[in-house]
Amino acid sequence: MGKKQVWYEVEENETIEQCLDRMKQDGYMPCGRKEEPVFQEVNGEPTYLRQKIQFKGILLEE
Repeated sequence: MGKKQVWYEVEENETIEQCLDRMKQDGYMPCGRKEEPVFQEVNGEPTYLRQKIQFKGILLEE
């Protein structure tokens, strides 16, 4: 039996819709979302790079 809750991260070259489709194919339904900024250091200063988006998926009972 698989895990009942899994976090899915939206990949850099993937849309949110594609991530949700991937979750559905794996048998999970989104039930939560979290976002956090990703920074990189440029010349000793933190610079905003992108937003990291994750969805919490719960296993669909069949």
